Amino acid sequence: MLLNLPSKTHEARQAKLRARIEKQELALLVVTNPRNIFYLTGFRGSAGVAAWGASDAALWVDPRYTLQARDEAKGIEVIDEKGSLLKAVARWLRKKKPRRVGFEDGHLTCSEFRLLERVSRGSFKFEPASGIIEALRFVKDRDEIARIREASRVTVEAFEEILPLVKPGVKESELAAEIEYRMRRKGADGPAFDTIVASGRRGAFPHARASNKVLGKSELVIFDMGAILSGYASDMTRTLYLGQPGGRIKRLYNAVLEAQHMAVESLRQGVRGGEVDEAARGVLSRRGLANFFTHSTGHGVGLDIHEKPRLGKGDKTRLEVGCVVTAEPGVYIEGLGGIRLEDTVVVGSEGPEVLTTAAKSGWCIS
Repeated sequence: MLLNLPSKTHEARQAKLRARIEKQELALLVVTNPRNIFYLTGFRGSAGVAAWGASDAALWVDPRYTLQARDEAKGIEVIDEKGSLLKAVARWLRKKKPRRVGFEDGHLTCSEFRLLERVSRGSFKFEPASGIIEALRFVKDRDEIARIREASRVTVEAFEEILPLVKPGVKESELAAEIEYRMRRKGADGPAFDTIVASGRRGAFPHARASNKVLGKSELVIFDMGAILSGYASDMTRTLYLGQPGGRIKRLYNAVLEAQHMAVESLRQGVRGGEVDEAARGVLSRRGLANFFTHSTGHGVGLDIHEKPRLGKGDKTRLEVGCVVTAEPGVYIEGLGGIRLEDTVVVGSEGPEVLTTAAKSGWCIS
């Protein structure tokens, strides 16, 4: 089991945050996104508000989380607050008399923001500042990659263990439950998202949730799964076929397999997100399947299952060493089903490293 990150890691992240706050000419930044608070301090509670300035840092929690915060949070003062956390933050800010205060406009609700403004009494100006911390999270450090690697290992092992259970007559929901159960048994905090098991025609829905549908003979079955371990997620998709596939199914599977291979191979330092998408989409386009590939090729993975960068059409973001992303082309054909293959991949200095290593051969189950 992975231990908590060392204090120096959080201190380094907070130092980088302060530099970015100063660059944007903010006196302070109010942080309300729990994942960003965890990234900066190590506190994993679901409720809390933090604020950072050039020399100040404070984390407000209610009594449910006081002991946990004092145990987990690094490099920040923990304040126990029995009333409204946002009101307490606003009162604290008034005493500091800042000129410009940033807030996470992509996370804070309108009513919460109005509360902050009202209690602040117009003492300073609030500035939208979403994306500051996400920019730090864009490139993963060695400890983060280790956690994603472990989450990927758990995901792969859980999938491989349920393969003997995949057969006609089993419900999609039963297989999804088995996957999530086995991930937890292996140390996962839980699933990174609702596990997808979509068979037959339901496989044409890219994000179909596992249902009570029974798997049938001569059907494609999509498994999309991921574990969270030590706060970090993994993401993997495999497609199986129940029976002996005909020529059309084989051609479709091989086309997606090639598209996914090309996407993974293109995941290198300096490549733009749109170029990765183009690498996968070009393969499917040459086979007349472009219209059946209905989503982007991939996305970043970390504390969130979907985060920057986005590997989609025209995306100009350049990948850096340490980015962790998915490569997941697919085809979805109404009345037939779907085929998707996905891996979690680290952009390395010497090329891509695939973390989700479950085999893509042996996809036909007799």
